[in-house]
This record gives sequence, structure tokens and C-alpha cells, in this order.
Amino acid sequence: MVDLAFLLLTFFVLTTSLNKSFVLNLDMPEKDDSGSGATVAASQVVTFVLSDSDKIYWYQGLLDPEIKLTNFSRDGLRKVLTEKNAQIKKMVVIVKASNHSKYQNVVDILDELFITKIGRYSMVDITKADEEMIKDYEQRSVVNSNGAH
Repeated sequence: MVDLAFLLLTFFVLTTSLNKSFVLNLDMPEKDDSGSGATVAASQVVTFVLSDSDKIYWYQGLLDPEIKLTNFSRDGLRKVLTEKNAQIKKMVVIVKASNHSKYQNVVDILDELFITKIGRYSMVDITKADEEMIKDYEQRSVVNSNGAH
């Protein structure tokens, strides 16, 4: 009886395939210390900052940007990416994840970049200036929602 159980166990172990993990390949460029990297105009840069509760703050340009809010819905992030990609030639997307964002959000935005065929993007650390812009945006939103001018 024990032999039969052992044979069945061996049979099922050898004939079943284990779940193979799916890995997202992220090719990183080699570090260039010469300082001769490609230059990009500030108007071609769109930055997305991932935050808590699946919120995405985004802005175009680098100097005094107007920050806006979107989400991961089809009418949110995908619509913004599609519209901006049509408006801006050679657009570069910068993705910054805050400490409050989820790993799934990073995967989701990379998927959206692939779906919308945006090939020029970079993942960088969030800066204090970005955190301050988000904080100011949220404070203005609270003031506006309370009816104050």
C-alpha cells in the first residue's frame, strides 16, 4: 500500500509542470560617464508620479509645470498617454514612484507605456520638489472642494 502511494506521488511530481513565473524584462542602458547623453527639450518631457490609492499626478515640462491628477482607468492614464503621444513628437515619459505607491502600479504604468507604444521612458526617484508639488495640489483641492476662494 505504501509502495502504491509512493509510486502515485512520484508519478504526479514528475508529470506536472510547476508554474513558471512571468518576468517583465526591463532593459537598462549602460551608464555613460562622458556626459554626452542625448538632450531632450523640456516641452517633450511628461512626468508621472505614482501615489497612494492608485492616483497618478502628472505634468508636462520641467519649469513651473501645471500638475494634474488621473488614475489607471482606460479614460485616465491611457487617454493621457495617447493624447500626449499624438501632440508631442519624440515624447519622453518620466515615471516616479512615491513611497506610498504599490508595486502593481509600477507594473501597470509600464504595461500602459507598452500598450500605447511609447518607447522612450525612464524610471527615476521621486524628488522633494515633486512631493511638495503634490502636497500643494492636494491642499488646493481641499480648499476648492470646501468652497473657499
